[in-house]
Amino acid sequence: MTAKKNICVLISGSGSNLQALMDACSAGKINGQIVAVISNKPNAYGLERARKAAIATHIVSYDDYSSRAEYDAALSRLIIQVNADCIVLAGFMRILTPGFVDRFSGKLLNVHPSLLPKYKGLNTHQRAIDNKDPEHGVSVHFVTAELDGGPVIVQSRVPVFEYDTAEELAERVNEQELRIYPLVVKWFCDGRLAMKDNKAIFDDEFLPETGYASD
Repeated sequence: MTAKKNICVLISGSGSNLQALMDACSAGKINGQIVAVISNKPNAYGLERARKAAIATHIVSYDDYSSRAEYDAALSRLIIQVNADCIVLAGFMRILTPGFVDRFSGKLLNVHPSLLPKYKGLNTHQRAIDNKDPEHGVSVHFVTAELDGGPVIVQSRVPVFEYDTAEELAERVNEQELRIYPLVVKWFCDGRLAMKDNKAIFDDEFLPETGYASD
């Protein structure tokens, strides 16, 4: 087996996806180790999850920097310092600069609560309900300079019921997030996943626009 990959997780909130990744690493399901958890919010509960697991935590607050470029430069230095092979965005509520994304191109993964390219940005669950979509879901994708526009690796779909609230739909989608995100990180750490020419490659084959699976 190849050496374990160093994983850096960026968070802003409760860290439910972080917990799923920590559990998968602890169980030996991912050939990687989380070497750092970085938050842009000092009160993010995900930091406490990481501390309980004896994982190094860092806070890079936007309030300490005068521009996005300065912020991303500081974030870049920290990621390089921890020697991260894979950078996982897990509810990290910051739009990253093109320079940052270019520097770590092919190493940045994100999860987005919609069936991309539908519903980039925020409030995805309510938008799916308002448009009377019969199904909704979640996408894991590589990060590019285009917001929520990188190539999709995996999608998982859930039904939208007639009287769903955004909260109920979000809960259903989140269950799928917690299943597929650790799987994608496993693939990455196993060397089966890469990005080339703005497309996702799995086992040396280009994936379709909807990713490896869409059900």
